[in-house]
Amino acid sequence: MSDDHDGHSSPIKTPKQLITVVVLAFVVPIAMIVLLVNYVTGGKHGEDPAGVTIEQKAVDARIAPVAAYNLKDPSAPKVYLTGEQLFTQVCAACHATGAAGAPKMGDKAAWGPRIGQGLEGLFASVAKGKGAMPPRAGTLPDDVSDYELHRAIVYMANASGASLQEPAAPPATVAAAPAAAGAAAPAAAAATPAVVIPPPPAAAAAAPATADAGKVLYEKTCQMCHATGLAGAPKFGDKAAWAPHIAKGIATLYQSAKTGTPKGMPPKGTAMDASDADLKAAVDYMVNASK
Repeated sequence: MSDDHDGHSSPIKTPKQLITVVVLAFVVPIAMIVLLVNYVTGGKHGEDPAGVTIEQKAVDARIAPVAAYNLKDPSAPKVYLTGEQLFTQVCAACHATGAAGAPKMGDKAAWGPRIGQGLEGLFASVAKGKGAMPPRAGTLPDDVSDYELHRAIVYMANASGASLQEPAAPPATVAAAPAAAGAAAPAAAAATPAVVIPPPPAAAAAAPATADAGKVLYEKTCQMCHATGLAGAPKFGDKAAWAPHIAKGIATLYQSAKTGTPKGMPPKGTAMDASDADLKAAVDYMVNASK
């Protein structure tokens, strides 16, 4: 009987077939390993249009300096934050994750009923606060204008299915130069007098924090998480939850309140205008209620 009728004959008949099989035996496993490694390490997952991954943004935010000293020229024109910038600085703490019942940006189902209120209806909710969100999202009018809040609302709503128009920028305030002696004032200048805004009193800014300041800051910002235990935050008055934190020492708690924690609390709890004294007063207020 010939070998052609042998049921165990090899499918490789020629040297060319043998070379092809050997090459594929090396190439296919290597390609699979490369694809698997690329998938496990993330590849382009979570990347925004600018080419920066969400993970990289989180790392950048955590290693950013805790505080910066910026000199402001009172006569310089106001530079307004974009909607995206204000969202990143203030709103993302809840609206990027859905914390405290906030509608998550991009969730059309959650934003649908809210978008129906229109831009001014949404702004009214932000201005007076709603649910766990404090008035003006915890910002002050001197730091964040109504115009900037409108821009942030438009940014979030449009990313969640709305088609709101960007609000018009407020007119710039230009101070008029003093007229030379004996010179006639232009008619236009007389028709449009300059608006003089008095500077805020320095004494009020330097006032020391009191026990009441801790309660005020807690009710303004901290209770967003500490009143409900949201995101693992030790609940206000819960002695068992606060015990391991108190054991670390009050100085450690002060520092955590200032810089934020890896578990999710943002620096200063998003109250970026709060002084160190106010932060310490808020920590003392919560600790004393939880001993």
